[in-house]
Amino acid sequence: MQAPRSAAVAETGQLGGRGNAAAVGDSSNDTKTHFRVCRFIIETGVKLGMRSVPVATACALYHKFFQTASLEVYEPYLVAMSCIYLAGKVEEQHLRTRDIINVCHRYFHPGRDPLQLDSKFWELRDSVVQCELLILRQLNFQVSFEHPHKYLLHYLLSVRCLLNRHAWSRTPIAETAWALLKDSYHGPVCVQHRPQHLALTALYLALHTYGVQVPRGEREWWQVLCEDVTRTQIEDIMTELLQLYDMEAKCT
Repeated sequence: MQAPRSAAVAETGQLGGRGNAAAVGDSSNDTKTHFRVCRFIIETGVKLGMRSVPVATACALYHKFFQTASLEVYEPYLVAMSCIYLAGKVEEQHLRTRDIINVCHRYFHPGRDPLQLDSKFWELRDSVVQCELLILRQLNFQVSFEHPHKYLLHYLLSVRCLLNRHAWSRTPIAETAWALLKDSYHGPVCVQHRPQHLALTALYLALHTYGVQVPRGEREWWQVLCEDVTRTQIEDIMTELLQLYDMEAKCT
């Protein structure tokens, strides 16, 4: 079963003025395409009023799908729309397909009126629903994810207790860590590592960014919070996160 490339899909997914995804199938462009599409998912999720975890689930579904699927075969923006729709169901924040289609249409065509309820609209709606079924089959119906958000919250509270009150209040450590975690969903790093490790790395990088030192006891603070992570793993995940910011500069 293949995600349809209908005329309606082509119209809504037309990228004029938003940074064309370029020729899919060219491996040098695949990473850029996935980055742009996940940016689209995140921005669309915000406009739809989605909570952070459903948006994270939509991105994770997208990355999981394209671990075994090819951009040469599947329309990435249609897959993204279906991931948003499916994520709403998985995380119990149900969204109407009409709202998703209208917000996505406005994303690509700012200033235009919403799509009329004509044959083109219903064709696109059917494509979104069919693609949702495709994603479910491709992922063997394994569409629930353990996200790092709850771990980051726990780690932030723990580290805050270890720091001087003034050191915590004068630096935006929490805000930076949350931003890093959110940005991690632009790339496959969010599904390639344990959520505890990703959350810990986001906090580690935030502390490092502002030069904040956590008092050390018998073990490093990050070993106390997560016993099975190593410094090498943290550094590897940090490298992947920083590469996403390099990609952002290339995709603007």
